[in-house]
Amino acid sequence: MSKSLLFIPDISGFTKFVQTTEVEHSQHVISELLEVLIDANTQELELAEIEGDALFFYKEDEVPSQERLLAQIETMFTAFHSHLKLLEKNRICPCNACASAPKLQLKVVAHCGELQYIAVKGNRKPFGQQVIETHRLLKNSIDSDNYVLISKKLAKEIGLPIYYYSKVFRFKEGKDSYDDKEVEYIYALIDKEKLSLNEFSQAKKVSFDRSPDLILDKQFPIPASELMELITNYKYRPQWVNGVDAFEFNENEVTRLGTEHVCVINGKHLNFVTITKKVDPGVLVYGEMTTNLPVVDALYQFYSLTPLSQTSCNLKSEVYWEAKSLFKKLIIFLFVRRIFKKNTQQALDGLYRFVADKRLIASDS
Repeated sequence: MSKSLLFIPDISGFTKFVQTTEVEHSQHVISELLEVLIDANTQELELAEIEGDALFFYKEDEVPSQERLLAQIETMFTAFHSHLKLLEKNRICPCNACASAPKLQLKVVAHCGELQYIAVKGNRKPFGQQVIETHRLLKNSIDSDNYVLISKKLAKEIGLPIYYYSKVFRFKEGKDSYDDKEVEYIYALIDKEKLSLNEFSQAKKVSFDRSPDLILDKQFPIPASELMELITNYKYRPQWVNGVDAFEFNENEVTRLGTEHVCVINGKHLNFVTITKKVDPGVLVYGEMTTNLPVVDALYQFYSLTPLSQTSCNLKSEVYWEAKSLFKKLIIFLFVRRIFKKNTQQALDGLYRFVADKRLIASDS
């Protein structure tokens, strides 16, 4: 029987991250990272199982060459840390989950051996001693949470020297005992500064050389950070915005600069993208813009949240619009401005009622 590759990328710090941060956002962050790792699978590895914070891959009856295996490992570390960089640079959410996400790290364990398989309701996956050994190697004495570990058995199979080194890898020897059996391996700590991180589009702050076309504000009996979540989490939009048939968005993604959502109104799809602008220190800001409205060339709306106390804040809504033609400017002056003001005021009032209802429900539970 031919040897197979067993390969486990495991997100380090997951347990502490989930237990000490906002649960929903931490789940979204981990989900995004797992998807990034799955997309970084360049060697056609089979995904046997998603194990909470880890992915269990295997390649049946085949072990990739030294070059292909190291390239796969480097690709996963690069994709992982590139996404953390994106989360850090484009973050708008002030919660602990989003703020601490860039501290997450990755460890990869690779092993090989002959596999047996088990089938449960038609699902076939690896089973047996080699699978057990691979998972045990995750519990090792390496003094780091960002590394790759390759069993000596696999290193010998692919001809990987014990002290192999390159720009990214510098391997050392290690060993640990499991059930009185000593297992040897080589490992390399991964310095993310030596990875060629992927480029990503970083949204720029929008600036205007004029006053907003519309300003409304309202005080809310809720901390600014909590109100920020109600505004930026699009699943809450139907609760406080009227006149929209549906909101379409990625439910497994934390809203950040550059993320998109769609408002469906009377069958028309209006595409919005998340933006930001410069505000005073301590003020939270969320913005979105669209170029899909027929009466304006572009519409920008910002929600600025200023804490008043630990349990209250002021919300200021600022709207800017751009119209190039004289006809559009006339239509806006005669009709559209009043509609924008009415809709914005209704949204703020609806948000206030939603906040009041949530607080009442929370106090009754």
